[in-house]
Amino acid sequence: MAATGTNLRQIAVPGPVARTVGRLPPTSFFLTSAVFHYLGPSLAALLFVHVAALGVAWLRIASAAIVFTLWRRPWRIFNTASHSQRLVFVALGVVLAAMNSLFYLAIARLPLATVGAIEFLGTVILAAAGARTRRNVLALVLAVGGVAVLTSAQFAGQPLGLVFAFANCAGFMVYIMLGHRIANTTTRGGGSCGLPLSGIDQLGLSMLIAAVAATPLGLVPAVPAFSHPVWLLWGIGVGVCSSVIPYVTDQLAMARLPRATFSLMLALLPATATVIGLIVLGQVPTARELAGIALVILGVALHRDPPNARRNPAAATGWQITHEHDSTPFYMDGSDRAATDLRP
Repeated sequence: MAATGTNLRQIAVPGPVARTVGRLPPTSFFLTSAVFHYLGPSLAALLFVHVAALGVAWLRIASAAIVFTLWRRPWRIFNTASHSQRLVFVALGVVLAAMNSLFYLAIARLPLATVGAIEFLGTVILAAAGARTRRNVLALVLAVGGVAVLTSAQFAGQPLGLVFAFANCAGFMVYIMLGHRIANTTTRGGGSCGLPLSGIDQLGLSMLIAAVAATPLGLVPAVPAFSHPVWLLWGIGVGVCSSVIPYVTDQLAMARLPRATFSLMLALLPATATVIGLIVLGQVPTARELAGIALVILGVALHRDPPNARRNPAAATGWQITHEHDSTPFYMDGSDRAATDLRP
């Protein structure tokens, strides 16, 4: 169906920011996410001395929700979304609240690198589901082997910490699946002309829901921070570093990477946790941990996308034309695929 002769509601003309984003490789977004994914929690671990783990988690989620509210005003898309999309927003919000709280409860008891390695285990399943070539299977084996080598901590002393870590692992798997879904769908009224931000708007709405879900357990432990401005600013910084920058860059990467590829690249996270632990927390890696990092990086470098996994460039950058009475986008290549066709 051609767009010619149609009443147009919106023509998305890409601006300079959209063109810059479109030119950047998706791996650049992922690497940014990988750095901030554990930089924020390492700062949070230092804050545990003053504020309980659940309180720090609430400060992270609430501050991120405020940033998304001021930046994107994401509540606008709720009324225009379908019932199934609303369920995804609520599910992702609950997952974000639970995942972040469990993660902080875990790193309050276990080393950051250990929790990072456990967090990765769930992504192995997602990566394995898409590893259909011998090369990718070998890449997956190397990455898993690297994580096994990297995990050198003694687990016996903190059984409760392990429960929290593995529960966070399950939540992280669900986050990847739901996050990849919103990164590759649009909802009427979401996003900005020429910018690939529809997924970010949906993420922002989910973060608002996460703040509500986390409040019953997290608000009271966070109260001490309100009487100490430095602690409060510290908690806000944790939210920006942990839930704004990495989740936004996750969306930009997920929109252009197959889910299996994104999942395998997450094997970098345990290595990142080790490096951040060294720089921020003073946890010096051993020779065994360095060998694990090398195996993880080798596995990621070896992985290749299957040919049929490439995505339409126009869909990735948000260049689309929409009918006045129809939310189905027309991409600049002349196709009229429904947005749901872009789901993984």
